[in-house]
Amino acid sequence: MKNVTKTIYLMLFAFLGIVSTGCSSDDDNIEPIPPVQEGLDPDDFQGEVSEDLTLDASETYHLTGELSVLSGATLTIPAGTQFIADTDVNDDNPATGVYIAVQKGGKINILGTASNPVVMSSSSGEAGSWGGLLIAGNGETTAGIDVTAEVANLVYGGSNPADNSGSIKYLILSDAGAQIDAESQYNGLSLYAVGSGTTIENIAIMNGADDGVEFYGGSVSATNLYLENNEDDAVDWTEGWDGAVENVYIYHTIENFSTAIEADGENGNPTITNFTAVSTTGGTALQFKKLSGATITGLSLSGYETNIDITEEGRTDLSGIKIEGEDADVDAAYDAAPTVDVELFNWVD
Repeated sequence: MKNVTKTIYLMLFAFLGIVSTGCSSDDDNIEPIPPVQEGLDPDDFQGEVSEDLTLDASETYHLTGELSVLSGATLTIPAGTQFIADTDVNDDNPATGVYIAVQKGGKINILGTASNPVVMSSSSGEAGSWGGLLIAGNGETTAGIDVTAEVANLVYGGSNPADNSGSIKYLILSDAGAQIDAESQYNGLSLYAVGSGTTIENIAIMNGADDGVEFYGGSVSATNLYLENNEDDAVDWTEGWDGAVENVYIYHTIENFSTAIEADGENGNPTITNFTAVSTTGGTALQFKKLSGATITGLSLSGYETNIDITEEGRTDLSGIKIEGEDADVDAAYDAAPTVDVELFNWVD
């Protein structure tokens, strides 16, 4: 019996040895998986994201040119990731050439948290020192299908109102709005025909030289927006945007900003819910151009010299602008108590 047992053990060890040797040989023949997107250097972060890429939150990514997420690719940005736009290191690539663009068909997933937001800023800390974040979608816009934006040659617009360009959560974005020419300028967050399948919530956009966020058509909605001292409009829309924003807090302490809201173009009747805007320097709160409009509830304005500005000469029918269930009144104060508690944005440093 002992000899039989011994024989069985010897056969078992021999079998395991063969298996072990075979595995070792197979491992030696397996080529190592190449790093995703070779050539994208965190210290010189520019180029094309042509396949799915997840960044490393322990790195600081120095933007030195255009970072473009191509159609079919997804850029994932973990909580706590920091981007610094270094627009003073390359004379051939000034502020107008440094931005993050998500092309039509591409996606961006920003996975910040309240305790660990994603931060995008410039090395100089000056307003207008880089181009900000641009997203092109396949949603509907009155500009048409496959039209070209005035910045970055972005192609946008299609026929899918529910298009999904990804998810943005807990993002702090500052210092954007680079001036291209006398007519064109970047915003902080530019949304070109972005569809309703896209998630945007808990965003802070500050110290921009142009608009905080602008919607160019599309049906995307955004929740919990903090916009501070953007030199042009805090919230801007055009090209028939028909989405919604909810829980917006705007703070103006600088001189010569434009508006808290600028609405332009065909009225897609977007919905604005709980919108609190505070100015310590006067200025204009809500401006409506052409036949633009909206449905607004929970409006609180404080410190503005002009609460509602209608730019179209002779426009007296304001039924397209509903505020608290009634037609807008250019003489009304709309000075209700704040409808958004600024402490909602305590996560913003």
